[in-house]
Amino acid sequence: MTTTFFLVRHAAHDNLGAYLAGRMPGVRLGEAGLAQAGRLAKRMSAETFAKIVSSPRERACETASAIAEGCLIDEVEVSHDLDEVDFGDWSGKSFDELNQDPAWRRWNDERGAAETPAGETMEAVQRRMVGRMASLAAAFPDTALVLVSHADVIRMAVCEVLGLSISQWPRFEVSPASITTVAAGGWGSKLLGLNEVVH
Repeated sequence: MTTTFFLVRHAAHDNLGAYLAGRMPGVRLGEAGLAQAGRLAKRMSAETFAKIVSSPRERACETASAIAEGCLIDEVEVSHDLDEVDFGDWSGKSFDELNQDPAWRRWNDERGAAETPAGETMEAVQRRMVGRMASLAAAFPDTALVLVSHADVIRMAVCEVLGLSISQWPRFEVSPASITTVAAGGWGSKLLGLNEVVH
């Protein structure tokens, strides 16, 4: 029995790349992001899946809602296991500002060991994401599911599937509004597609 996961990174919010959104409230999709979400919905309408599960962040929920509307799915389940990394008081700071912080630089150099000001490690992020995927695979065998989450959270799932250490996270891209596809079953898991961007 195999469960297919479409791991979707939320579409772009305004000023993506200028600051660390993290778990800040009120970070919503801009005009470009809404257009991306619409393209995602059209792309996903070609697939058959049973459920959509989303991170609680507004930008993820808006992306998930667009997919649900385009694919005639009645409900989106919200799961904190898919939430963005808890960056604590780093959230909202510009990357120029963060790059002056030795703790931020250590976080990026030593992701396998460092933790955020909120005390979250990438190992904890990986554990919650992979654990949620395992429980969903058990509950929904022989079907497909859409999980809408965040770049680093999806990266942690891919590292687990490929047997990569957490420190290998920069070796592949997870773009806004991209789809990464994973198949999982009692036999293990495998990566079917990475960072499919819908244009």
